[in-house]
Amino acid sequence: LSRYILLNLSKAMSQDGASQFQEVIRQELELSVKKELEKILTTAPSHEFEHTKKDLDGFRKLFHRFLQEKGPSVDWGKIQRPPEDSIQPYEKIKARGLPDNISSVLNKLVVVKLNGGLGTSMGCKGPKSLIGVRNENTFLDLTVQQIEHLNKTYNTDVPLVLMNSFNTDEDTKKILQKYSHCRVKIYTFNQSRYPRINKESLLPVAKDVSYSGENTEAWYPPGHGDIYASFYNSGLLDTLIGEGKEYIFVSNIDNLGATVDLYILNHLMNPPNGKRCEFVMEVTNKTRADVKGGTLTQYEGKLRLVEIAQVPKAHVDEFKSVSKFKIFNTNNLWISLAAVKRLQEQNAIDMEIIVNPKTLDGGLNVIQLETAVGAAIKSFENSLGINVPRSRFLPVKTTSDLLLVMSNLYSLNAGSLTMSEKREFPTVPLVKLGSSFTKVQDYLRRFESIPDMLELDHLTVSGDVTFGKNVSLKGTVIIIANHGDRIDIPPGAVLENKIVSGNLRILDH
Repeated sequence: LSRYILLNLSKAMSQDGASQFQEVIRQELELSVKKELEKILTTAPSHEFEHTKKDLDGFRKLFHRFLQEKGPSVDWGKIQRPPEDSIQPYEKIKARGLPDNISSVLNKLVVVKLNGGLGTSMGCKGPKSLIGVRNENTFLDLTVQQIEHLNKTYNTDVPLVLMNSFNTDEDTKKILQKYSHCRVKIYTFNQSRYPRINKESLLPVAKDVSYSGENTEAWYPPGHGDIYASFYNSGLLDTLIGEGKEYIFVSNIDNLGATVDLYILNHLMNPPNGKRCEFVMEVTNKTRADVKGGTLTQYEGKLRLVEIAQVPKAHVDEFKSVSKFKIFNTNNLWISLAAVKRLQEQNAIDMEIIVNPKTLDGGLNVIQLETAVGAAIKSFENSLGINVPRSRFLPVKTTSDLLLVMSNLYSLNAGSLTMSEKREFPTVPLVKLGSSFTKVQDYLRRFESIPDMLELDHLTVSGDVTFGKNVSLKGTVIIIANHGDRIDIPPGAVLENKIVSGNLRILDH
């Protein structure tokens, strides 16, 4: 029997004899992993030794917790809707207005962007943050423009911190030189590098610390929950506290709606009841498209983020219901720096482990242990959810999302995208582009120019389809080219509530 099956068997057994059996298996596993990690550490060059040791120690703690945990990590019977006052409507927070001294409030803020991801899902090499999203501007360009605009407008010094991974660090640092004349201090730190483990033996796949050649796939960044430990270990947390900074605003770099909100910041710094929140999570109302998003619940007297992976199978449909759990986590988070330091030093940040199975290129099945930044909400005091407008959640995960943000649905001002005033209703159209559009370069090749989408409700495109210049799409438009066919939408075409299928070739004469 593989160790993985044995471990799960032992977790499922509950009698006294079984618990001894469990303990023996756990101890044997921990010892084997410890030996393997020690072997790996001996291969670290002297200048990387301390850093590698911290990473491997962090992994050992996570692995220890993984061995202890049993089944889905929430008891469904204990999940309750959060109390009314624990999730505040954004309108109420905005209605308080802003104080005269907003500049001094802004000077207490640090913007942190999660920049560990690659652009592979969109067919791009290198960091996702370097993909062009609007008028040649990348995610990173837009972020820097937004913060520079703040600093110039309010005469402040809000720094930008990028949490890179070993996958994105080198390429990101090369690009940062181009911002040296911008009015934004930019810092970086790296999240940890953990070893993937073989699903059968539960031992690390890596044989040494290198991550090139055959070892490329042996390592992984352990999810954004790693921010607390790696930010603290980098020394940057203490540096920023020393400069008088008090809060971080954390968000995914590919969420173009995650801009600094002065009303939320003011609520944090000047709370109406005099008691400051250590952790604020921006949530927004679920639509049918968001059924998998993590939701805020009340659990054992605390606000708790529950992700779909933690839900017992029998309750997954209930979890997805839009009527019972009406909101989901945008991953826009406002967190007290002093609280992160205190909890990190007390080793008191508790985040559920996400077990992420992967198959490597050679066919080997591995698992990687991850955590999510929002899951720590239950470890902080006086946490709060704020139900924000949907416009603060504008993630670009696919080329379908990219089409929306490149179009005339949005206007760009100082790095921020806002819905065009010319659109009569504020909802975003539903866009589904087929597999011919998955990679950014293919997508760009298929649009001579981005269509006018101001009056679009729904667009589905499937198969070999191209769009000429100045096309206008309105209402519901479905374009399907069957296998072997091709459809070229002619320049200047206006499609309103149309289904286009068959074969339509337009060739240069």
